[in-house]
Amino acid sequence: MAKFSRTWWGQKFITALESFTDSGRLQRGRSYAGPSRILKFDIDNGKVTATIRGNVNPYFGVYKEPKYHTQIELNPIASKDWSQIIQRMSSKASIVAKLLLNEVPDNIEESFREVGKQLLPYSRKDFQTECSCPDYSNPCKHIAGLCYRLSTELDRDPFLLFELRGLSKTELQAELAKSPLGRVLSAELTKQSALPEPAASYYTQPKTAPMTSTPSMKEFWQGRKRLPQNLEIPSHSGVSAIAIKKQGDFPAFWHRDNSFIEAMEELYVRVKTKNKGVI
Repeated sequence: MAKFSRTWWGQKFITALESFTDSGRLQRGRSYAGPSRILKFDIDNGKVTATIRGNVNPYFGVYKEPKYHTQIELNPIASKDWSQIIQRMSSKASIVAKLLLNEVPDNIEESFREVGKQLLPYSRKDFQTECSCPDYSNPCKHIAGLCYRLSTELDRDPFLLFELRGLSKTELQAELAKSPLGRVLSAELTKQSALPEPAASYYTQPKTAPMTSTPSMKEFWQGRKRLPQNLEIPSHSGVSAIAIKKQGDFPAFWHRDNSFIEAMEELYVRVKTKNKGVI
């Protein structure tokens, strides 16, 4: 089976598709992902559209080679939610640096989950799909083929994920560059000189949370959960003598006929037992 995506985010996109589509339909859809089938492909305003060449099928009343119009759209994220997500991403150097390097960090979903959203699709509810073919099933094989084609496009430009969710690459990087951390990293990556600016902190400041109940002095100092009265003491583990065994049976400095490891093992036994019962 051919692998349509090389990056983890492209594979995640395919995993979502495979989770709600039967395998037989997917197998037919893979054959519709190539340039011989997809005659026109475009992504505009968060919508993926394509013109796909179909097959002659008298069963459905199709006697001439048809051209179907197919469309995929992901549910967009509201602007107010994007503001909170970008605020959380801006406080993490690893996320900001990779996004400015045109990569999607593998921990990026943490910033989305904190506001109850997600960047990558995880179920059928995340997709809005349409196709002009006579197949009543959705997704049909043409939609499946377009999804596979989209996964290869995501490998080349991961920012399509953000665009499909309602935020362009230019807007994302501009918002990241507004934060103190993003401004420093952006200047370094673009080889621009940036003057140092005073900032209270490059990271998100901790916030105090109100107490639900006032603990007693005993709970404050000892906690609500007491430690067990009897703690298990771990048994003594022997040393495996890795430094000795790495030398081998006959190292360069060992000029005797017997094995160096065996001699050291005997020495360890004598030291451990103080020569008691050892001949």
